[in-house]
Amino acid sequence: MTAREAAVIALGEFRRKTPADAALRVVFENDGLTLRDKTLAVRIFNGVLQNMALCDFYIECASSTGLRKIEPRVLDIMRISVYQLVFLTKIPHSAAVNEGVALAKRFSTPRAAGFVNAVLRNIAASAGRGLLTEIAGDDEYKLSIKYSHPIWLVREFCSILGIDRAESLLMANNAAETPVTAQVNTLRTNAADALSMLESEGVSVKKHEWLEDCLELRGAGDITGLNAFKRGCIYIQDAAARLAVIAAGLKPGDIFVDGCAAPGGKTFAAAIAMGNSGRIAAFDINAAKLRLIEDGAGRLGISIIETFQRDASVAAQNTIPQEERLRHSFEDGMADVVLADVPCSGFGVIRKKPDIRYKDENELARLPEMQKRILKGLSPYVKPGGILLYSTCTVLKRENEGVIEWFLREDKSFVPEGFLLPGSGFVPEGRITLWPHIHGTDGFFICRLRRAKQGIRYET
Repeated sequence: MTAREAAVIALGEFRRKTPADAALRVVFENDGLTLRDKTLAVRIFNGVLQNMALCDFYIECASSTGLRKIEPRVLDIMRISVYQLVFLTKIPHSAAVNEGVALAKRFSTPRAAGFVNAVLRNIAASAGRGLLTEIAGDDEYKLSIKYSHPIWLVREFCSILGIDRAESLLMANNAAETPVTAQVNTLRTNAADALSMLESEGVSVKKHEWLEDCLELRGAGDITGLNAFKRGCIYIQDAAARLAVIAAGLKPGDIFVDGCAAPGGKTFAAAIAMGNSGRIAAFDINAAKLRLIEDGAGRLGISIIETFQRDASVAAQNTIPQEERLRHSFEDGMADVVLADVPCSGFGVIRKKPDIRYKDENELARLPEMQKRILKGLSPYVKPGGILLYSTCTVLKRENEGVIEWFLREDKSFVPEGFLLPGSGFVPEGRITLWPHIHGTDGFFICRLRRAKQGIRYET
């Protein structure tokens, strides 16, 4: 199997609604592929997902046959070939065309191979002369095709940021490479020693520009195979997610509830911020995901995390047997800090997961109601004077500001409170949206709310 063949097969799996990570298993699990071929296959697969609309635009311009009439597997072959012609400048055009024709012969018919050959040679000639067809239409449509984001999402971004800044975001989302961000487990080591350990394993690594005990990794391959990871010296977490925990202001001895904890990154960051002193309750509705948290805590040497299979959208008094509440002492109104890191559309992490842009708009419309239920279900755990932190990895206002504004109308015992963040300074409004093109992090929303002392209600 060649790298291009692996990419075509993975695209076929994705087209059949297989999640992108699972679709790539055909690449990772193939022993016949060299590491170099696997790297190229992943690059092509992700590159097509990042640029599918643009690839399709060039194919349609160069073909007398509409896209819907092209055999799906043949269209995937043409997409990977066009991606190479337009974006991978180190691959000769002749190689991209010839490989595409060879794949068409293997997966389809000689007639299809002839069609692929004609279309690809047309596009290669245009690309070689710098004369690829320009996109016509209004600004939002052109951005949608150029950066291969659905038009409805481009309109959302433009409504928030305006055309120019929205284009900067789309460009950041389509970056060819994003470094892997690792946090140093200061319970086991320090940043300098962790950096040296990673460099000794051939990883290109540097300290994060403005976040302490944070490292940026390139060329690391399988992170879980690194000694620094296996020994619990690092864990993988974007800077934005770490900032959410910093905003909580945790200290040793606190009681902390993570309401939607899996896969555990923020739970681990909290435990480290607390110096492994205090108590942490990690809730998740999925028992299998709780085991991932337990395994991760063991690797990192964290002993204060207790896991509970629990639906965060339902208040504790309605779901937890009295004997469990007494045994574990996680009752209403006793946590110093509660984190509601709710399930969301995920549009803040497109740069790392390019397939997220293809989520169904209609399905996502139901998310704010679930987010409201979770925030309301977790709020009773906060003690008087304690902190409720709401966060998402999306940038859509209806899942962020919209949910917070609803909650503050519903519960007058909470009020926004300012906080200090590395890289951003003081956030007086108590809420901030982080942007890939501005902060260099995942897109993320953080809001810190303070619960009033007993008997006090805030007026809106």
